[in-house]
Amino acid sequence: MADGTSLRLDKWLWFARFFKSRSLAAEACRGHKVRLNGGHVAKAAATVKVGDILTFARGERLFTVKVLELGVRRGPAPEAQALYEDLSPPPPKRDDPDIPAPVAARDAGTGRPTKAERRAMDRLRAGDD
Repeated sequence: MADGTSLRLDKWLWFARFFKSRSLAAEACRGHKVRLNGGHVAKAAATVKVGDILTFARGERLFTVKVLELGVRRGPAPEAQALYEDLSPPPPKRDDPDIPAPVAARDAGTGRPTKAERRAMDRLRAGDD
């Protein structure tokens, strides 16, 4: 750590802006949700070096990144993106048939449909007029 060749994993994830806070990054590490070079990480204090491969999930997306630099601070997004190379597959397109369509799209703030509106939606889905 003092030699500048390694850095705590939770700090690096926070520097690279994958997590909003360092405590969230540490929690992900402690929860075995981060892999370092293929092995699960049990502690946030695990060290990361240049060239390491990290795999972790954020939301519905799986990230695989290669560490290019260690960084010294949590800077702006362009500075954070220079710390890693994204090896992740591209996110799936929304027109992919394997992704379920949203149940019912409604304008924000309109609330639940009334019984009459629900019956009208059911008739529309069934193709009846």
